Amino acid sequence: MYIYLVPAPLPDALAAYPHLTLKGAEDQVRLAIETKDRLPNIESDEQVAAYEAFDAAGSWTGGGFAVLNNIPVTEDGRPDFEERFKNRARKVEDEPGFVGIRVLRPLKDDTYVVLTLWQSEEHFKGWQQSQAYNHAHRNRSTSEGLTAQKPTMFPRPSFVTTYTIE
Repeated sequence: MYIYLVPAPLPDALAAYPHLTLKGAEDQVRLAIETKDRLPNIESDEQVAAYEAFDAAGSWTGGGFAVLNNIPVTEDGRPDFEERFKNRARKVEDEPGFVGIRVLRPLKDDTYVVLTLWQSEEHFKGWQQSQAYNHAHRNRSTSEGLTAQKPTMFPRPSFVTTYTIE
């Protein structure tokens, strides 16, 4: 499965694909397309972010809030990073208000994205305050976490972007 983040407005060539309209800070609008097929014709557009989902659960539709955790990873770090996510605790799926998750491998740069979809921002904040969140992130700052084990696999700090889904 492939995910494309496209600046608005949606190009005519993509009008047939179902998409989410993501509204971010300063009224920035991006359109998120999920498809089973790779779309090489739009991947060459430098304004389009292109990903392959290597882990997914839940639905693509039905949410009102999207969180994108953007994590730069070096080429050498990719196998370890992906292995860690393939073996994640999978606690988020049981949280109230959870809609879906897509763990995305970048097709054009070094930044992976963990995209979670929620019914609302309040549901996401509830997840952040939950014991399940603490369990899922328990090793992050310890010697067992990837940051401590392989500090050079992250060339830059990660960052989070959030959107309301219209």
